[in-house]
Amino acid sequence: MNAPARLLATALLALALCGCDPHYNWRDYRSQDAPYAVLMPGKPATHTRAVQLGDSTVAMTMAAAEVDDVVFAVGSATLAEAAQAPAALAAMQAALVRNIGAVITSEASAVNGAVTTISVAAQGTRNGQPALLIGRFIAHDRRIYQVVVMGAERHFARDQAATFLDSFKQQ
Repeated sequence: MNAPARLLATALLALALCGCDPHYNWRDYRSQDAPYAVLMPGKPATHTRAVQLGDSTVAMTMAAAEVDDVVFAVGSATLAEAAQAPAALAAMQAALVRNIGAVITSEASAVNGAVTTISVAAQGTRNGQPALLIGRFIAHDRRIYQVVVMGAERHFARDQAATFLDSFKQQ
């Protein structure tokens, strides 16, 4: 390989490595409990527990990975009736916002056929430090999801949060 080609190859390799963040080990995750797929920034842990959402108690399964004090999580549950979805989405959102003593800074809703999505951004504190929350709360018939990124503002990478949130797909 001649010198200009070697220099070009070295420059391209350096540029590629600059785009890689060793903290994020993106991997495709497909839930065993609900019909969705998402990119996780590390190996997720899963946990199922009963939660109260409005007037309903449901078994919610969470899959979450943490990078630098920022949690990337998807929660999913099935309601007894689709009519319970608006109250359940509101309860999930309120609980997460309350967890970090947050103030909602933006909120938007969208309805696309049988799918309702509420997008939220909030600022608060977690462990005495400024924290951010970006989330989507989704209802599709009786199935509900919370897709959230929450954690320390100083470590919060909005581009990584967008990668996670935008990768969520119902199957």
